[in-house]
Amino acid sequence: MRGMNNSLNTDRGRPKVAYPNRRQIEMQVVDLERLIPDDHPVRIVWAYTEGLDLQVLHDAIRSVEGGPSGHANDPRVFVALWLFATVEGVGSARELDRLCKRDNLYRWILGGLTTNHHTLSDFRVGHKELLDRLITEGVAGLMHEGLVDLNRVAQDGMRVRANAGAASFRREPTLQECVREAKEQVENLKKEIDSDPKGGSAQVHAARKRAAADRLARVQKALETAKKIKETKPEADRDKVRVSTTDPEARVMKMADGGFRPAFNVQFGTDTRSQIIVGVDVINTGSDQGQAVPMVEQLKDRYAQGPDEYLVDGGFSKHEDIEALESTGVKVYAPVQKPKDKTRDPHAPLANDTPGVAAWRRRMGTDEAKKIYKDRAATAECVNAIARNRGLRQFLVRGIEKAKTVVLWYVMAHNLMRGWWLRQARLKAA
Repeated sequence: MRGMNNSLNTDRGRPKVAYPNRRQIEMQVVDLERLIPDDHPVRIVWAYTEGLDLQVLHDAIRSVEGGPSGHANDPRVFVALWLFATVEGVGSARELDRLCKRDNLYRWILGGLTTNHHTLSDFRVGHKELLDRLITEGVAGLMHEGLVDLNRVAQDGMRVRANAGAASFRREPTLQECVREAKEQVENLKKEIDSDPKGGSAQVHAARKRAAADRLARVQKALETAKKIKETKPEADRDKVRVSTTDPEARVMKMADGGFRPAFNVQFGTDTRSQIIVGVDVINTGSDQGQAVPMVEQLKDRYAQGPDEYLVDGGFSKHEDIEALESTGVKVYAPVQKPKDKTRDPHAPLANDTPGVAAWRRRMGTDEAKKIYKDRAATAECVNAIARNRGLRQFLVRGIEKAKTVVLWYVMAHNLMRGWWLRQARLKAA
């Protein structure tokens, strides 16, 4: 049999094999429009972007007709790129840059334009006020359509890892030494460049100067922050204060898995009927206590109305906040702490309860309140999970303002896709 196979191989001739030729030149005709299905989410993102008021971005463009500089890319393209990237869970400017060169979906958004990761990164964190306004306008539009009513809002906090390691936290004496070393590094670098200006390109010199100045600024801010925190601590705890030299605004918080890591606390206020995020904040305190009133005030500022019912978990149950909300007509739904005396009814008002707290206790003892409170987990925790699935697990930026800007992109992406779903559901039901 073996001989027969060899004979057959010889008889049939030499195998015909095609080998790659990577030096050949070829022309390809690609119709990106036809490559993208009509119902693909990228088209939803682009259609939404086309309807946004981005005049403030156009006004900031320095290139003008008849001027010496080239054309600036349409800002709408950058908005669409980051919105679609966020929907797909892409949170890195470098990764987005790679996708813009290789992935037809992102190439379709670009439409033949080019960009780079520096431009993408700067755009992402450079327009916090604009993003905040667009979120308000988007929710107001959904309210006008009757898809959001703000009748019942749930709030929850989510700890997100900061772009800093635990080893970057230093006490005040060490921070003072870090400042001294950073200043020395800046001076030595200046002398080195002055003594040998041709020792490297101007671009390299500028990059080294920026890096040294950035480190000096961060350690100085860390030292200032440590001094401020110490003033709020008891005398016995002041020597224990530590601040990160990587991100001075990050704080060590207890995470969902029980571990302690540098993080920021992301606060979402969500309309329970629609699961649209209507309020957002980023803070650097690990506790949720005291955050309910600021969120309700934010909703009033954004939409000229507050919620009728407010759902929070036990971490928000600060009696002062409950009284403040109840006194303005907001019904609070939050679990009542179990009393140490097991014979006492936890829902019976105490002698020192304020009127609002007493009303809250009585309310939470009813079957109706227990049913309403179930909406909190179904709404707030669901929204948190969606954000996690889209990559909101660790910030790649530093500083609380940049962290908030990144979170605003997540809110915009969430509300965009959720709003589209709500409209489709209404059309199907009609």
